[in-house]
Amino acid sequence: MTDPPPTVPRDGLLRRSDQAAVAVLITIALAAMIGWWVFGGGRHGRWIEAEEAVPQTVHFVVDINAAEEPELIQLPGIGPTLARRIIETRQTSGRFLRPDDLRRVKGIGEKKLAKLRPYVQTLPADGEAAGR
Repeated sequence: MTDPPPTVPRDGLLRRSDQAAVAVLITIALAAMIGWWVFGGGRHGRWIEAEEAVPQTVHFVVDINAAEEPELIQLPGIGPTLARRIIETRQTSGRFLRPDDLRRVKGIGEKKLAKLRPYVQTLPADGEAAGR
């Protein structure tokens, strides 16, 4: 004969021994959370606010002979229209040999070129020797 299945006591979902085990686990979890809080500085702990973060600046250099519109738009003072003009000038008049050649592009004057100089360079085309 087989034993009947265990029945759940009518006065609760867990037996007394199971309730004690759950109470011990909850106590351990609370103690761990309090320990974590104290280790993190307790009441004197401090959150880092986004406004307190130091702004980061990124410096990048773009090859104006290989850059496409999305890369050119990232340059200071270059929008979609001027980026397209740079690409069109490069395609119709040939590669830029040095950053100052950007003056060939309508809309780039001396002031705009001065802002662009730290961010642009010209690299030799594939198959060309550097410095030629």
